[in-house]
Amino acid sequence: MSDSLPPCPECRGAYTYEMGALLVCPECAHEWSPEAETAAESERVVKDAVGNVLADGDTVSIVKTMKVKGAQSALKAGTKVRNIRLVDGSGDHDIAAKVDGFGPMELKSSIVKKI
Repeated sequence: MSDSLPPCPECRGAYTYEMGALLVCPECAHEWSPEAETAAESERVVKDAVGNVLADGDTVSIVKTMKVKGAQSALKAGTKVRNIRLVDGSGDHDIAAKVDGFGPMELKSSIVKKI
């Protein structure tokens, strides 16, 4: 086992090994190409609370009321958020947008639904 080889993408097993041009997992017998793995890592898919794939520029609505730090009122369920941007935000916040009445903020994809 080499420390430089990635874990198996199927079972996350740590005992991967090289077999020719492929990587193989002895635990689940999954075979994959190292080039395919790097392409999959660069292709990030962000899904909303119900499983719809989100893209830059989409319009979403908030699915549950949430408190906003530093604001006097809460962000209510059903609030529409237009023209979202997918980002690598702080923690698990992966959406950046301007919300009417609140200004720019980062949201979690798990609390929005694509319209």
